[in-house]
Amino acid sequence: MRALVVLACLLAVCVAQRPRPCRSPPLLSGALSVSTQNEKLWTYAKYIYDALGQRVRIREIGSYQNQTFKQDALLLFRQGILYEIHDHNRTCKRVPLKSDFHPLEVPRNASLLGQAVVGSSSGPGQGLLINSWYGDIPQTGGKYLFTVSAFGCIPVTAAVQTKEFGWVATNYFNNVIGIPDPSMLNPPDYCLRADMEDVEPVDFFSVFHKNNE
Repeated sequence: MRALVVLACLLAVCVAQRPRPCRSPPLLSGALSVSTQNEKLWTYAKYIYDALGQRVRIREIGSYQNQTFKQDALLLFRQGILYEIHDHNRTCKRVPLKSDFHPLEVPRNASLLGQAVVGSSSGPGQGLLINSWYGDIPQTGGKYLFTVSAFGCIPVTAAVQTKEFGWVATNYFNNVIGIPDPSMLNPPDYCLRADMEDVEPVDFFSVFHKNNE
């Protein structure tokens, strides 16, 4: 009887330790880089992510088709609005946003690729345990690969297969749980006077290259 109890406990521990799909913390800030397989785009950005209010702020500098650019964009998904903020002259563009909000998460139907340690596992605090997941994107026919920390589900890397750019790779770093300055997720006062541009609605990915098209 005792042996059966011990075996049941061991099985419970094994099940508990098996990685499961997860959702990242709802409030995050940090930095990221984006690059594409066809080498058309590279960008470095600071980001603020609010899954509760469905708001994202991206302040970036990069290169698209060999032309450098800077951009400061505030995406308000619930309102369907994207603000292009030009703080140096206190002006804004206000354009319609067509994308739905997609939280940072590992989809429930994702498959576990494997678990690894970034850095070293030789001693405490020398490495980060990560889980890598992969799956298909039914809407586009592409694939994705998403890597998060095993504890906390903090994003580490993401790769998405697209028709226009090939694989698009995003690397996250300097992540902080929480938002130091929540006012950054509200449009500045001078943006509220901006009229909605009569243009085609943009999607989330256009934030990283639309100024140079």
